[in-house]
Amino acid sequence: MSDKPANPILCAIDLADPAKAKTLVRELKGAVGGIKLGLEFFTANGPRAVRDVAQGLPLFLDLKLHDIPNTVSGAVKAAAALEPTFLTVHCGGGRAMMQAAAEAAKQAARKTRMKLLGVTVLTSLDERDLDSVGQKGPTGEQVKRLALLAKESGLDGIICSPHEVAELRQLVGTDFLLVVPGIRVGSLGHGDQKRVMGPRDAVQAGADYLVIGRPITGSPSPPAAARAMLAEIRKP
Repeated sequence: MSDKPANPILCAIDLADPAKAKTLVRELKGAVGGIKLGLEFFTANGPRAVRDVAQGLPLFLDLKLHDIPNTVSGAVKAAAALEPTFLTVHCGGGRAMMQAAAEAAKQAARKTRMKLLGVTVLTSLDERDLDSVGQKGPTGEQVKRLALLAKESGLDGIICSPHEVAELRQLVGTDFLLVVPGIRVGSLGHGDQKRVMGPRDAVQAGADYLVIGRPITGSPSPPAAARAMLAEIRKP
């Protein structure tokens, strides 16, 4: 986007234990631009714990909603009570579902409206995985199709692999958010993600926000790790 966030790092808090998650988030205040809580935490602990753990930090609520339009609309309105900055839906749910989600977010807006992000192709998938579920590849082409559909449907941005960012930025323009997981640093392995990149390269390619989990949370000092990544991103 034209207005880049001061800190583009959204830390994925991949913990089911709310006490441990709250302690980690407290440590990370001032070092990250926000936190991501996903299905594991939400399913284990519910919405009240989400609000408690977020502690006022910008919240990326990663629920990847995917259902019929009416159901997703209701879920978006329910999620709005938590005042997330971002909420995810699956682009694969189609145009009508995404339009219903966008309208629900607009109707449920309080002080500010949450931004809806469409999940294109999970970073754990490659072309063989797409073939196995009957989706048209190559991976990059499928991501582009879904990105354009998400924008046409009224979403605010998408989730995509860092390897698709540069081409997508040319395709969707500067006023559409590109939020990127699959960030890895140094010798840290890929884990269960197949399409990965370093944080500085991803931002230079055009990413607005980076979703980073284990490189921060698995380090001896998560705040120091986050600050080191931010310093690297900001290098002239």
